[in-house]
Amino acid sequence: MNKRQRSGTIFILGLLSALGPFSIDMYLPGFPAIAADLQTSVDAVSYSLSSFFIGVCTGQLITGPLLDRFGRKRPLYVGLAIYILASLGCAVSESVEMLIGFRFVQALGGCVCMVAPGAIVRDLFPVHENAKIFSLLILILGVSPIIAPTVGSYVVSKMGWQTVFLVLTGIGAVLLTLLIFFLPESKQPDPLMSLKPVAIFRNYRQVIRHPQYATYAFSGAIAAAGLFAYLAGSPFVFMKLYEVTEQQYGWIFALIAAGLITSSQLNNVLLKRYSSEQIIKTVFRVQTLIGLILCMGAVFGWLNLYSTIALMFLFLSCQGFSFPNSAALSMAPFTKEAGSASALMGALQMGFGALASALAGILNNGTTLPLAAIMAACALTGLVIQTIGRKKILYRSRMEDVEEEAFEMIEKF
Repeated sequence: MNKRQRSGTIFILGLLSALGPFSIDMYLPGFPAIAADLQTSVDAVSYSLSSFFIGVCTGQLITGPLLDRFGRKRPLYVGLAIYILASLGCAVSESVEMLIGFRFVQALGGCVCMVAPGAIVRDLFPVHENAKIFSLLILILGVSPIIAPTVGSYVVSKMGWQTVFLVLTGIGAVLLTLLIFFLPESKQPDPLMSLKPVAIFRNYRQVIRHPQYATYAFSGAIAAAGLFAYLAGSPFVFMKLYEVTEQQYGWIFALIAAGLITSSQLNNVLLKRYSSEQIIKTVFRVQTLIGLILCMGAVFGWLNLYSTIALMFLFLSCQGFSFPNSAALSMAPFTKEAGSASALMGALQMGFGALASALAGILNNGTTLPLAAIMAACALTGLVIQTIGRKKILYRSRMEDVEEEAFEMIEKF
């Protein structure tokens, strides 16, 4: 693969990864218009977001084995075709129930775009470059939450909420075209890969029992759940407690998202001198410390608007370091089962993220403490899992004959 093909492949994988955030964020400004048009409440419309999350969690576990059985591109073709048809269905929905149903199907089709990039990165690039590639994907992925709501607001105000789903249909069609003509097939079909439920369950069990995968998939997913808690709880904290306007909240959201993007690119610089293991070990400790300071500030009333923004900026910027390195370390031991490993990792992230976001709402007591406590707990739990798991990894690397390349990133201190 020459430099031009390499750059093109990474760009397409980044676009595939961004489909999920666009599908989630772009229609959010249209909730009031959807509710008015379908003669229902905004709360009822919000169930279409919940159904999308359920579809993503379910679909990722189904998609993983398909990517290993049929290669990477065929499941992507089918998934995007389903996504395109379901997006059209959303656009013509005449009831909220119809919208909720089509959003679930849309997620089932689109989730393959969330799983496949991780598997393709593992297929095409050397293990020691995976963290760098994931950081580049975050550069594209991280811009999506900034662009999508802005584009969605314009589209809803000028052309109606239905047009949002027509735009998503067009995005799906463009991605399908890019896949057909420009993305290389990174893995040939494996007819020996069984799609029977028992075999799939056994395969997932084999993946999750690998010490390195379990350590970094779980620690990375739980640490990332702090981001989901922030997404759910920050509107209340900033707009209700600190009484910022919607426009000001948008700028705060963009500032914090920019921190995550910047840190993901700084991660590439650090990878020239340090291993993924060294970076993630340090970042988990720093993120935990920031989370505890945020929590203590909420308990003792030390926080104001600016200190809250600063601490959340620092906390979430850590995700730019932890996600690419935890993903790379999780995927490193796998070649044949890379699709299943990527799917399970995505399901774990979405599952823990959904739990954290739900807790942010359930535990809301009118202060910043619940959100701060959840974010701190996520970081601390991730650090504990990484610390304990690393010891098991090093023990196994000494006691068993393991793939040398997969463990060359794990260094002793």
